[in-house]
Amino acid sequence: MYAVIESGGKQYRVSEGDVIDVERLPVQVGDQVELDRVLLVSGEALKIGKPLVEGAKVVTRVEGLGQGHKIRVWKYRAKERYRRRQGHRQVYSRLRVEKIVA
Repeated sequence: MYAVIESGGKQYRVSEGDVIDVERLPVQVGDQVELDRVLLVSGEALKIGKPLVEGAKVVTRVEGLGQGHKIRVWKYRAKERYRRRQGHRQVYSRLRVEKIVA
């Protein structure tokens, strides 16, 4: 059984026991999070939402909070002595999927 969920503007295909990194959620480590934006559920029968599946949710537990790798962004204009460097580290929440409720 698997589901396709939406979190932080991105879509994830998850099964029970999977670990996913999503955009930072306002939670603490060990909290239980119910993701109710379920787009598709596959079990005995395939359920496709229009746009969401009614009554479906994915129950997850927060395993950790972290940051991704540093990305360096450069701006440069030739012959103008203009150079700017900026760094960015995306923050995320690591979730373990406990149960998919169809």
